[in-house]
Amino acid sequence: MLSVIVPTYNYAQVLPRALDSVLVQQAADVELIVVDDGSSDHTGEVLSEYVARHPRLQVIRQANAGAAAARNRGIREARGTYALLLDADDELMPNALANLRAVLASNPGVGMILGAHLAVHPDGRERLLTPAAMPRATALQLARRYLLDKRVSIAHGCSLFRRDLLLQRPYPEELRGGEDVAVFAYLLVSAPVAVTRAPLARIHKHADSLRHNRENAEQRALLMVSEVFASLPAECQALRIDYQAQRYLSLFRTALLADDRPAALRFYRCAWHLSPLQALRWRYLNKAMRTLACPHGQN
Repeated sequence: MLSVIVPTYNYAQVLPRALDSVLVQQAADVELIVVDDGSSDHTGEVLSEYVARHPRLQVIRQANAGAAAARNRGIREARGTYALLLDADDELMPNALANLRAVLASNPGVGMILGAHLAVHPDGRERLLTPAAMPRATALQLARRYLLDKRVSIAHGCSLFRRDLLLQRPYPEELRGGEDVAVFAYLLVSAPVAVTRAPLARIHKHADSLRHNRENAEQRALLMVSEVFASLPAECQALRIDYQAQRYLSLFRTALLADDRPAALRFYRCAWHLSPLQALRWRYLNKAMRTLACPHGQN
């Protein structure tokens, strides 16, 4: 059985689009689970209407606890061998589930399937993004490609995960933003990965408010490093320092966008002390040099 899990919080306006995209291709081997994470809009009414028309639809309601907790709840309640986690503002392509069945038939026991997706921008532009081929590689090489080189792209909606692996490595619920990285890294190094160039989802892009939320940003970045490496095998631990440096470089970039020059320079120095090689990458070094050379507010 394939379990499609849709966590939702105050997405009543677009939730029907996601549900319809699954229901139109639902078969006996597919269960659809919606986890309402304490929505305060009319999500409850929308779901009640859908359950009346689609009795097989499973709805779980819980107090608001965040996307990670909602995903974990859906994964625990599901019965499928594989799970697809679909964000409430996205939608499956019409043949997504059939394409996934075909890939599974050719790759029994695979831990994860990465598919293509259409990125839909707010202005209506669409761009097809296809996953890169997965080479034969060690866990260390795969973790490096994903965490540091950014050569492996994993996203909800266009990826299928083996549910037993998700149960072994739940989404870290104390993180609000970036909580999927720890899970994706674990899946990548724990079992074989299959790739399909078939587009599986339309993923709607929008402003990521969490990405630029600077409250307790350093603490959250360090917690993210801890969560990512808590479940990775011993051979991957060699990447921890470089990944921590990369997190500081991300903080550096965010501080620059906020025009906070002192914080930006402090974050860059932290990255330099951890991994000069990471800090010397030109896109960061150039910004750091300009920050040092220019008066506050003119960099």
